[in-house]
Amino acid sequence: MVSIRSAALLLLATCESDAYVVRSGRALGSFVARGRRTPLRMVLAGPEKTFSSEKATGDAMKAVASVPKLAQRWRKSTKQLATLGPASSTPEMIENLFLAGADVFRLNFSHGDKEQKLELLNNIRKIESKYSHPIAALGDLQGPKLRVGQFSDKSGVYLEKDQKFRLDLDSAAGNNKRVQLPHPEIIAASEVGHNLLVDDGKMKLTVIEKGDGFLVCNVDVEGKISDRKGVNTPDSVLQISPLTPKDRADLEYMLEIGVDWVALSFVQRPEDIEEMIKLIAEKLPPGGHVPAIMAKIEKPSCFLGDSLEKIVELCDGIMVARGDLGVECPPEDVPLLQKTIIDTCRKVGKPVVVATQMLESMIDNPTPTRAEASDVATAIYDGADAIMLSAESAAGKYPEESVAMQQRIINRVESDRHYRDYINATPLSLEKTATDAVIASARQIANTIDAKAIVSFTLRGSTALRCSKGRPGVPILAITPFKETARHLSLSWGVYPGENVMRACVHCHCRSIKSCHLITNNLVTLCHRITPCRQLWLCRRRWQ
Repeated sequence: MVSIRSAALLLLATCESDAYVVRSGRALGSFVARGRRTPLRMVLAGPEKTFSSEKATGDAMKAVASVPKLAQRWRKSTKQLATLGPASSTPEMIENLFLAGADVFRLNFSHGDKEQKLELLNNIRKIESKYSHPIAALGDLQGPKLRVGQFSDKSGVYLEKDQKFRLDLDSAAGNNKRVQLPHPEIIAASEVGHNLLVDDGKMKLTVIEKGDGFLVCNVDVEGKISDRKGVNTPDSVLQISPLTPKDRADLEYMLEIGVDWVALSFVQRPEDIEEMIKLIAEKLPPGGHVPAIMAKIEKPSCFLGDSLEKIVELCDGIMVARGDLGVECPPEDVPLLQKTIIDTCRKVGKPVVVATQMLESMIDNPTPTRAEASDVATAIYDGADAIMLSAESAAGKYPEESVAMQQRIINRVESDRHYRDYINATPLSLEKTATDAVIASARQIANTIDAKAIVSFTLRGSTALRCSKGRPGVPILAITPFKETARHLSLSWGVYPGENVMRACVHCHCRSIKSCHLITNNLVTLCHRITPCRQLWLCRRRWQ
């Protein structure tokens, strides 16, 4: 039997502008619950059935297998994304990645066909249903691919240092003097002195002359160039949409099958996010849910003026795409830019993911290099919400081991006694609203009374995200009536989401907290959005 302790406080928070702090008393008591230790069963984000709108009762919930493997989720705050591909396309492997620590699965629309993506999504949903644990699916759009044309010599040509090389719109086969650049936007945006990077930065060209439909460049870094090699433009802001015709078709398909997040590549300016928002509104099918938008920061133009702040404000999350970002920016700048992006996201409470080459060597080897382990740890110390595996889990020889290795690094870093000092080094940025005041109080009270969790009842996730923004030292248990919200929150730092119904949440949640192995005669702090009179009605209904 759950007892109600009247000597504590109940914190109520909204995701809009109203907030309430309800003082303790005999009638209301408190929703800060005390309970006995029970066998480990995770309810809100673990292997127990959550309540649905069809069955809002307090019936005992059925646990499923693999509880020990899932138990680690309650011990971590930093989340994991794993990219699915040829090495991880079977239902068994996806389940293994989930049990190893993956919270979100990425579907890369740069490779494979739509039918394969639908099959992967269906497998994710089956695993979600089996474990009654919200799992998000992120669809990643390919974005524009800027490439040179073709050469008469199919093996390519070698360009010597300091030689002149011409890029133009002529479709004739190229040679060691010139080649087609079938992108007039690049020619229009380039100026004398601008750099062009070819083949992921292996070659560097500098524009020394610009004419009508052509550029003459000096070869600064020599190398071999062949058909369809990629071109990066670090010094130019291209007047080009981040959404190609393929991306628009893929986005429409994502909305049809119901992915939870959509990642937009080639973001250069805030207007790119606005275009994405408008397109989603136009293409959303009747009855479909709006996916969260994740902007991939991979262009230097994102850091011009206040562009980064505006991009973060417009989207729902950010990915630090260090692949292209590392090509277009000097290598020594990438760690600083990564920290800048993370700090900017944390100030406004938006999830941020660090991606690309986290454990690159594990594509072929069962263990990472020490430098890679340190790189993953640095992202965790910086306070990133999540870290992502790309080729390691999609095409590598050791996908499950890669996820497990990241999980081990997460566990080790978060158990470090200095970890809290690092993530708290960034001052908590609060708005002058009652909501943020209550969230800050929840964090402080949880620490003061040694609470084992902060419980947030949320409709669209705002309250839980505000709690996560403060990086409290205890888990944030987010209860929501919408499975879409629960999936979105599975990406956020320290948040353990669960689908539930509001009318039953107070009764079942106190039981759930005990079964989550989080309390042993300890306290939890509850945050809720609805009014005190509604809470009082719930309390009297459940405990009179």
